[in-house]
Amino acid sequence: MDDDKAEGVAIANLIGTNGCSIVGWVYRWSTSELAVMWDVCGPQPVSEIRPDLTAEQKQEIDFDGLKRIGSGEGG
Repeated sequence: MDDDKAEGVAIANLIGTNGCSIVGWVYRWSTSELAVMWDVCGPQPVSEIRPDLTAEQKQEIDFDGLKRIGSGEGG
């Protein structure tokens, strides 16, 4: 990825609720910010991150919110 020299690197996989499908990725940008990129199916509930991230990183991407996608729970 190259957007005005701001490059992102995938640092972790987002695993779906079936425990094996990759539904997205966590990217770290050159600015040190984290972002989520979904696969072609779009946002889906996430059960875990591989490799695991720190508590601070999980908070930055709102991991609790990612687990509730589609559940109807407010966030």
